[in-house]
Amino acid sequence: MVKAQDSAGELIAGRYRLLEVVLREEGRACWHGEDIAFGRPVVLTWTRLAEHPREGTREPAADRIMRAAEVLGPACPGRVAAVLDVVEEPGFVWTVTERPPGAPLTELLGREPLDHVLAARIGLGVLDVLTAAHREEVHHGELGPSQVWSDEHGTVTVTGFAVTAATDATRVTSPSYASPEQARGEGGAPAADLWALGAMMYALVEGRPAVQDRGQMDATLRAVDRLPVRAPVSAGPLAPAIQGLLRWDPVERVPEAVVRESLTRILRQNLEETTPPEEPPAFPDPGGDLREGDTDEGRTGHTRRGRFAGRPVVLGGALAVTVVALAVLAAVGGLPGGDDTSASGPAPSRTNAATPSTGSGARPGGTPSASATPSASPTAGATVPAGFSVYRAPQGFALALPRGWKPLETQSSDDLAYRVTFGASGDPRTLAVTYSTQLGPDPVAVWSDLEPSLRAVSTGYERVGDIRPVTYRGRKGADMEWYSVSRGEQVRTFGRGFLIGGSRGFSLRWTTPADDWDTKTNREALNVFLKTFQPKAD
Repeated sequence: MVKAQDSAGELIAGRYRLLEVVLREEGRACWHGEDIAFGRPVVLTWTRLAEHPREGTREPAADRIMRAAEVLGPACPGRVAAVLDVVEEPGFVWTVTERPPGAPLTELLGREPLDHVLAARIGLGVLDVLTAAHREEVHHGELGPSQVWSDEHGTVTVTGFAVTAATDATRVTSPSYASPEQARGEGGAPAADLWALGAMMYALVEGRPAVQDRGQMDATLRAVDRLPVRAPVSAGPLAPAIQGLLRWDPVERVPEAVVRESLTRILRQNLEETTPPEEPPAFPDPGGDLREGDTDEGRTGHTRRGRFAGRPVVLGGALAVTVVALAVLAAVGGLPGGDDTSASGPAPSRTNAATPSTGSGARPGGTPSASATPSASPTAGATVPAGFSVYRAPQGFALALPRGWKPLETQSSDDLAYRVTFGASGDPRTLAVTYSTQLGPDPVAVWSDLEPSLRAVSTGYERVGDIRPVTYRGRKGADMEWYSVSRGEQVRTFGRGFLIGGSRGFSLRWTTPADDWDTKTNREALNVFLKTFQPKAD
């Protein structure tokens, strides 16, 4: 019988130190660990291999896992744990990956059941990965809660691809999440992955697996094949998707596209129910320099000195950054930028990347082309162009927004800090306004302190150029730009933060798809935001 090495402090392959066990289950053990060669955190997963691999499946597990990782990296950027190393021994394999954000779903299953909206968001994230993998003819075969990591926003990372030697191989882990055809030893390929997805969503909303573990692999697999699944009672509108995925005959299981439409509808309906009524379309600006419906014919152009970046520069340390609306819209293919984090995160050392030669549409490592930069300070007497209307926030600030835009999410904290995120359904852009009350005296340093958190939680993060000091409305400020990947699409963000005195300040963050960054519409929108933003009067 194969037994996992399980001593904290033990070195795997002389390089990866086991620190603490994350979970143990049938056929699998997962550890937090450290790559002592580079001093970086890793996750090490021990998996038992099938005792009798089928004919034609003699490829070493290490080769199989690494090959799948090479395919899935570009296909599911940031959504499949990056494989760093594979250590194969007779009867088992250690897979070493980067540490995903959040924790395995097994931790959530140990608490109270989730509401159907969060379960749908997690399910849609897993479905995105499965769809991309199946398109590349890569099947999971061992999918279960321990293979899915989720952060507090419901953003998921999937691990464990290609441990199974073939699409018809016998399942070796998580028997409660095996499909009936896997339980019979018939494999199942994509249909088995969809069953596992349904079984996970069932467990998330019901607080128990669709099929209880019987303590032994064979007994549990027999129960999967022979016992009917009780209809979920706490799934709400998620029930049809779950029951459609948990059909005994794989031919009758609902296809991926139908599941996607169902989960997307749940998230969209929840967004509509929780979005506050639209504010009055216009108001006189407190300073008297905004007039609804006026055009900006006199607007002058400005030469960009550097490229934009976006994340709020200023955010109070006590302000939680759980941007639920962003996560929902990202899940339904709408708004990018679900990688929000707090400016109060751990501080990095400041980097001095060379300022790119201006421009848009460029990818990290490329040479950007020239484009206009927003004005460093708002223009006195600024007018509101056609297609925009002035919005006065209940918190006291004001700015002009594209018509149809409204608050998507509002957050606040005990120290009076808050964040309001604006957007519109179907528009892949967002603007976040953040007010903070616990800031240092240097806006550039505030951005620098934020960067390690950004790098840790953002997929494909890369800052563009330097963090640039600016003067905005006569106040000290700083601009920063970076690329990241949201739901498989590269996005680009510009952030401007500025101080207003007494450790207080604001930030504006503008996020768009990277390919659309330098369009005339987006340049105009950013210029309008910066020209018309009016902080709350003291």
